[in-house]
Amino acid sequence: MFHIQRGVAPRADLAIDLGTANTLVVGRGAGIIFNEPTLCCFRAGGQAPELVAAGRQAQDLSGRVAKPLRIVRPLKNGVLSDMTAASALIRYAVRRHRSGWRLGRPRALIGVPADATQAERSALEAAARDAGLAEPRLVAEPFVSAVGAGLPVDAPRGTMIVDCGAGTTEVAVISLGGICVSRSVRGGSDGLDQAIVDHLHLKHRFDIGPATAERLKRELSSLLETGEADRMVPVCGLDMAEGLPSTISVPAAELMRIWNRYIESIVSAVRDALSRTPPGLAEDIHEDGITLTGGAAMTGLLARRIAEETGLPTHVAETPLDSVAAGLARMIDG
Repeated sequence: MFHIQRGVAPRADLAIDLGTANTLVVGRGAGIIFNEPTLCCFRAGGQAPELVAAGRQAQDLSGRVAKPLRIVRPLKNGVLSDMTAASALIRYAVRRHRSGWRLGRPRALIGVPADATQAERSALEAAARDAGLAEPRLVAEPFVSAVGAGLPVDAPRGTMIVDCGAGTTEVAVISLGGICVSRSVRGGSDGLDQAIVDHLHLKHRFDIGPATAERLKRELSSLLETGEADRMVPVCGLDMAEGLPSTISVPAAELMRIWNRYIESIVSAVRDALSRTPPGLAEDIHEDGITLTGGAAMTGLLARRIAEETGLPTHVAETPLDSVAAGLARMIDG
């Protein structure tokens, strides 16, 4: 049995990961009850904006709405940026499990970036209360991922995890149920996608959407792993000069510079965290290595680069995309 940080109540009714890209809600004894994009669609007018759609329904409307409708992302780079939207999304997400609660408002365990400021934490707690939740308790997201990855977080031993989220990549050293050292890289994999979009827009006068950027990111990772940097990569999008859909070919090496900058920022955070880790815990990490979770971990390239730069064994969790869900479930069911 692991120790839950900061006095978090182990009998929460719900556990929530309000992520930059997706929101995940786990019900006690019910597993995942909501896993959809972190998006809201509002209609302006009146005293307060009216929620029209949320989650997957809002994603279907994205890019297709006009005033008075607008699409809102409640978080940016892992940090709450719109309390009204966050509260509306949480309320929308948890109402599906209402029959599973006892009388009264449900208690909730909510993930938060390890480096979140007190103001950011307070804003998230306020949004949760506005959504109808009672006793919202916060727990650091890399700790949740470590629990879900099956790491010995409660042991008197140093464990390092690199949790690659869409809005934030977090590096943490955990021992005795708490985070001893943490470092964050704001921007996450969404930042990499946006960097690819911006590069093509500025250099080639060519616009692509998020789905194309995500595909390019994964293709570039494969090419880097296989050493095929001399390949030309076809890209479908909108030619800004002609104003028409088109396809261009871009040298992989040109886009790989963007990938490498992203990887180097994470490697730098890992090295910084290691330099601040107490010697005893550093010895444990030297023996056990570093574990990666999250979407970017699936490429394999990041693990290889961290291993090369640190000299430490680095591996990807067995199910890197499911670590948060598994961790939340264990923390409220355990």
